[in-house]
Amino acid sequence: MNKLIFVDIDGTLTPAGTNVPPDSALLAIRKAQQAGNRVLLCTGRNVDMLKPLLKYGFDGIIGSSGGYVAVRIPEEEKDREAAGTYVETLSDVEGYYRVLYDHPISREQQEIAVTTLHNNGVFCTIEGKTGSFGDENLKDFLDGTEGGNSEIERWRKALAGNLGIKPMSQYDGQPIYKVVMMARDLSQFDECRALLEKDFQFVLQDVPAHGCVNGELVNRAFDKGKGCVRAAEYYHVPMSDTYGFGDSMNDLEMILAVGTSVCMENGSPALKEKCKLICPAVTDDGLYKAFDQLGLFA
Repeated sequence: MNKLIFVDIDGTLTPAGTNVPPDSALLAIRKAQQAGNRVLLCTGRNVDMLKPLLKYGFDGIIGSSGGYVAVRIPEEEKDREAAGTYVETLSDVEGYYRVLYDHPISREQQEIAVTTLHNNGVFCTIEGKTGSFGDENLKDFLDGTEGGNSEIERWRKALAGNLGIKPMSQYDGQPIYKVVMMARDLSQFDECRALLEKDFQFVLQDVPAHGCVNGELVNRAFDKGKGCVRAAEYYHVPMSDTYGFGDSMNDLEMILAVGTSVCMENGSPALKEKCKLICPAVTDDGLYKAFDQLGLFA
């Protein structure tokens, strides 16, 4: 039976904050697909930020931490009706995607989150399908930190490289799927937690020594794990035949949902404790070595 392989981007498929996987990772994906398996991105990135990776031929997307789930389909299937889904193109050259799930947060929830976080000095970005919008002084805040986990590195490099993150003042009103948060202290999230924790997970990274706490506000209606389940149900693949690769605590729900869980050597110590296997780092051909070890080329 064909297997489903879910791969995080930053710190797993690519060095954090970049859009170029190692050649060995691309070879691993091709060989796994040639063996009859499907490989899907499973990421916190929105559609706009993951688009540069679509050219590598992934079979589907779990984006915005599970708020958007789509599978790639042949052109001849684009007009076929399927209950609860719709078809769209995500770029000019990368074919058609059947959207299985699309769940932005409500405008009221968005306003509560951004207002309370800003009132407590939390730096925010909000992510829609076609754009991300960040506080104008976020770059200065990040420049004052040292090191960091893959999410901090992603945002530092994205801002430095001008990869489409626009100033919050240019927000165009599009539906928002996720709020990314950065602060100096966990207590700065308390007011927002009191108002929204019933409906939202506060997915926070390990508290680092360099004085920056970062995380995501994710609707409890979805997460990466639920996204994996939705894709597996579409393909009629049991969860025991699914594999998940991640590196940080925002991959936890994926790791708990899949049949075989793998953390990168460069990943979070807390996530490693939850995984069945630890593979070499993304920069040490980790995906290829793990795919091979797990028999995903056969």
